[in-house]
Amino acid sequence: MVQGVKIHSKVAPQAQAELFTEDALKFLAALHRTFESTRQSLLVAREDAQRRLDSGVPLDFPPETAAIRAEASWHCAPPAPGLEDRRVEITGPTDRKMVINALNSGAKTFMADFEDSSAPTFANMLNGQINLRDAIRRQIDFETGGKKYKLSENPAVLIVRPRGWHLDEPRVTVDNQPVSGSLFDFAFYFYHNAHELVKRGSGPYFYLPKMEHYLEARLWNDVFVFSQSYIGMPHNTIRATVLIETLPAAFQMEEILFELRNHSSGLNCGRWDYIFSFIKKRRADRSAVLPDRKDVTMTVPFMDSYVRLLIQTCHRRKVAAMGGMSAQIPIKDDPKANEIAMAKVRADKLREIAREVFDEHMLGPNQYYKLRADVKVAGNDLLNTTVPGQITSQGVRDNVETCLAYTAAWVGGNGCIPYNYLMEDAATAEITRVQLWQWVHYSSRVADTGLPVTVELVDRLIAEVAPGLGKVVAGLKEENVTIAVEYLKGQVRKAWPSEFLTSDLMGWLAVRDGVEVGSGAGQRASL
Repeated sequence: MVQGVKIHSKVAPQAQAELFTEDALKFLAALHRTFESTRQSLLVAREDAQRRLDSGVPLDFPPETAAIRAEASWHCAPPAPGLEDRRVEITGPTDRKMVINALNSGAKTFMADFEDSSAPTFANMLNGQINLRDAIRRQIDFETGGKKYKLSENPAVLIVRPRGWHLDEPRVTVDNQPVSGSLFDFAFYFYHNAHELVKRGSGPYFYLPKMEHYLEARLWNDVFVFSQSYIGMPHNTIRATVLIETLPAAFQMEEILFELRNHSSGLNCGRWDYIFSFIKKRRADRSAVLPDRKDVTMTVPFMDSYVRLLIQTCHRRKVAAMGGMSAQIPIKDDPKANEIAMAKVRADKLREIAREVFDEHMLGPNQYYKLRADVKVAGNDLLNTTVPGQITSQGVRDNVETCLAYTAAWVGGNGCIPYNYLMEDAATAEITRVQLWQWVHYSSRVADTGLPVTVELVDRLIAEVAPGLGKVVAGLKEENVTIAVEYLKGQVRKAWPSEFLTSDLMGWLAVRDGVEVGSGAGQRASL
């Protein structure tokens, strides 16, 4: 065992034996000791920034980086092998069957997700690493229930999304501190696979989530430079696409690209988290109350401005501007409903110009040459709260049901669930949570009843919805539904909504994985 490194769970022993080699643990410890203090200071800076917003200081483009935005000569790194054409991407968690199906899907790239579509049980995190390792080496084929799963000859290019800077990995400590979930996911994937990926004509490619400031991008860049040197890999081999999915990051797209410019492969519209962040960051602003989630589409002013600015920024700096995930899922037993769902996907992707749409409307591998000089987005455009729609009884009920169902599934180890023909992950569940808080906090009125949204209304809907959740999502356990119920009741009564439900509830997963309460590695979630 490496000095100062402790593993606090015995879950997935075979995966631990294969991943937690002495050299890999030394690498993780080196990352932690080098970068943890900076991560913590940046998380404190987030809290300071929120206090300024709460006091009425509006978000704007940073004045100290005006020269970076004005300078036209700098560009980001050229596309790395396999990232030249990213017209269609698919995403999902890292379980073995999902990895094979996604890589075989016909999409150009697959974002293997350790974040919002994965519940971070230790088994999920470790077995996901094993599955990706095996996929890279073409050793992932398996058979179950008489069905064979086999990787195709030309699978999609693999991109990995680690957890965000805010999340700890409580089952592993270095010097009695939990390590960063981001660095844990990055460290084991990079250390075990980076050289193998390059040897096979690809590279270590990442999606970076939840950043709120360009200094957080600088931290990732420092991690990349350190890590490439550590394993003897040429600098600038890594590529990273940043998800612009927080409101503060929308004001710092140029700066984020600049910090990562030698490792950048573009920006992505992380639309669901962006809506969540829009509500959460403007929690003290009554004018930012939004209508039903279904009404907050990509065409409303603040979303449209964010997308247009992202495209313009990326093309100016010669990197990919990626559209957000379309959450509709195929409906096998209802052809008419399925066609409606697929039509939504087509319309969604036409606004951003799957594969049929891109092949018809985007003939080359990218559109970097479309500089969109016509786009003029001011700070106020990104904050425009003009959103057509209403708060309805059905919208309130849907939010309660989605939040409870997802939270119960997540605590039970499932990070993405099909609900009402949509694939819900942590981001969409977070919207439901903060919307319910926002509507209660500001006593918003329901259009079809004229009555305000109150804690009593939410409690009544919880009582009506909770007993039937097992019919909505298969496999939900009653004890996990109880956790979800108590959590949501607590959230709508708080002065301010919690930053992330995943941070709040991580303690439940840690305890179930064998971490002792008070060990320094983790604490049971407070409800």
